[in-house]
Amino acid sequence: MQNWLKGDEISSLEDTPSIEEFEFYETIESDRIWTPKATTAPTISLTTPTIPPTLSNPNNNLSLSPADLVASPPQLPGPWAPLVPPPPTTNKGKREREREKERTKLRERLRRSITSRMLAGLRQYGNFPLPARADMNDVLAALAREAGWVVEADGNTYRQSPPPSQIAMGMRSVESPVSSGVRATKSLECHPPHNPSSVVRIDESLSPASLDSVVIAERDTTKNEKFSSGGSPINSVEADQLMQELPIRPGNHGIGTTAFSTPDPYVPLYVTLATGFINNYCQLVDPEGLRQELTHMQSLSVDGVVVDCWWGIVEGWSPQKYVWSGYRGLFNILREFKFKLQVVMAFHEYGRSESGEALIPLPQWILEIGKENQDIFFTDREGRRNTECLSWGIDKERVLHGRTGVEVYFDFMRSFRTEFDDLFAEGLISAVEIGLGSSGELKYPSFSGRMGWRYPGVGEFQCYDRYLQQSLRRAAKLRGHSFWARGPDNAGEYNSRPHETGFFCERGDYDSYYGRFFLHWYAQSLIDHADNVLSLASLAFDETKIIVKVPAVYWWYKTSSHAAELTSGYYNPTNQNGYSPVFEVLKKHSVTVKFVCSGLHISSQDNDEALADPEGLSWQVLNLAWDQGLLVAGENALSCYDREGCMRIVEMVKPRNDPDHRHFSFFVYQQPAPLVQGAICFSELDFFIKCMHGVNRWLDAITTTRLWSP
Repeated sequence: MQNWLKGDEISSLEDTPSIEEFEFYETIESDRIWTPKATTAPTISLTTPTIPPTLSNPNNNLSLSPADLVASPPQLPGPWAPLVPPPPTTNKGKREREREKERTKLRERLRRSITSRMLAGLRQYGNFPLPARADMNDVLAALAREAGWVVEADGNTYRQSPPPSQIAMGMRSVESPVSSGVRATKSLECHPPHNPSSVVRIDESLSPASLDSVVIAERDTTKNEKFSSGGSPINSVEADQLMQELPIRPGNHGIGTTAFSTPDPYVPLYVTLATGFINNYCQLVDPEGLRQELTHMQSLSVDGVVVDCWWGIVEGWSPQKYVWSGYRGLFNILREFKFKLQVVMAFHEYGRSESGEALIPLPQWILEIGKENQDIFFTDREGRRNTECLSWGIDKERVLHGRTGVEVYFDFMRSFRTEFDDLFAEGLISAVEIGLGSSGELKYPSFSGRMGWRYPGVGEFQCYDRYLQQSLRRAAKLRGHSFWARGPDNAGEYNSRPHETGFFCERGDYDSYYGRFFLHWYAQSLIDHADNVLSLASLAFDETKIIVKVPAVYWWYKTSSHAAELTSGYYNPTNQNGYSPVFEVLKKHSVTVKFVCSGLHISSQDNDEALADPEGLSWQVLNLAWDQGLLVAGENALSCYDREGCMRIVEMVKPRNDPDHRHFSFFVYQQPAPLVQGAICFSELDFFIKCMHGVNRWLDAITTTRLWSP
């Protein structure tokens, strides 16, 4: 009988009692880590156990640490000798490692998000040579090199020559006042800066997109103070210097060039036609007044007109019975004036009277269906229905007299394309805008004034109708967490502030596992709606340019959660880029993005109270759209009519410092009332149009704004 172990007394296998199975350890040659290998061992019995000398230590201590086993594996006396197993791992340690991995991922996303925003802001100041996945060290190095510093590979940074700003600050050209059209230069003197407070001050809270305007504003303040100490600003020395500092563009003035020596681009300007020319029975009202209005537009060199085609008027009384007679008469008059025409497929209601009724509601037959099935409308947490537009939950539900939501939209668009085929053939209709939500914008109706919302409230999620709730339940079940099939219960109400809620506050539930799941589903519903409708719009209008309006939700932009953007359907907190997946879908359908230039009229105090950043939001949206290869257009908010607001819009439409010389493809000017009513000063509108067209008026416009704006 074979013996398994050598000892004082060893019995045969037949006499040995059963003992526990044990494990062998194999050595992985790459890292010398001992790993268990399951095997079946024979049963043995030891009457006098003998400790092999190789397992003993000098202190006769039988306990060996795992580190000792790894560093010096024991020499086994036989193939079946038991070894000390490694310390067991606990589930608690595993969970902690998983949490740390998740935290590391979030920190990396936040870092990349901050870096991408920095890069987007820097694009307007220069074409920095940065790698595709640049980090903050690359950004700092690029900025240092741009400022004249030398940055070595190991990070050592030094300046070889004095900064040019220190040389330039002491230099000042002193000239005599303008007299008889002759300018005599007296001398060139060096003066140290007299007032340290006059040095440009930059608020650290401002986004990179707004730094240029801060520098200009500070320079203007200094010069206005100088003007007040003398006589007329036109005859002052500083006025001449200001004229020399202005960005002169070649080909426009013939005076010279500066650092911004690029031709001022021509941006076509369209004017939105007032809605009062078509009544609710689709009849043309006051054609003579319409001709007078178009005559005024023609005198201002307007390029084209935007006309809203209201679903509630054309298909207002019976399903699939379209009345286009009023629009036919309107388009015939536009043809006489040879205006370019953009039409809007308006699938939302318009305006509210003093009694609370919509001036142009949704079709009556839709409202009748809504009385029996209120879930066809968006619904907030309190169960209040919003009739501005149809819920996206019925896009593929046959609840509209046997048709789905997207089928209703497609039938309307196809009817328009068939009715006005001659205008498409002539090229009179240059583009079609597709309404994708409330106010015609791609957003949820989360800021409804009829529900009591007031700026700058965060709004409410609009996902509590039956059909969107079914979609949420399916998504939660697919994710494996059915209890996530609910809206957040701590997101506040329409006029809440982010810090007042548990969902939007700093480190709130918006960034929890559930919060990320819900917000992703909420934003994906918006993206799916756009994809479904635009697919059918491309089919209906073939090669005609399609436009989609994107909102500017700029309040609470400086918070970590971006609460207002979240409720409107854009998952754009500081650690996410919520506009990228939206623009990927828009790029898929080759649409033009029309961005609403809103918030530029808000005072700095209001911006601070709402932690708003209109400039930062606009630069994120515009640069991302341009980087995606999309055409970008613009539209003003109804409150931007003063000269200062117009000039801010011009700076956004045609960025002076963009290294790629990108600009808007066109701009739509919304007017509060027909031009014949005199609600807008003609000189102001003419000033704005000339700036858009860039025809020999840029220098005059900038000079007028800087010298005489209040």
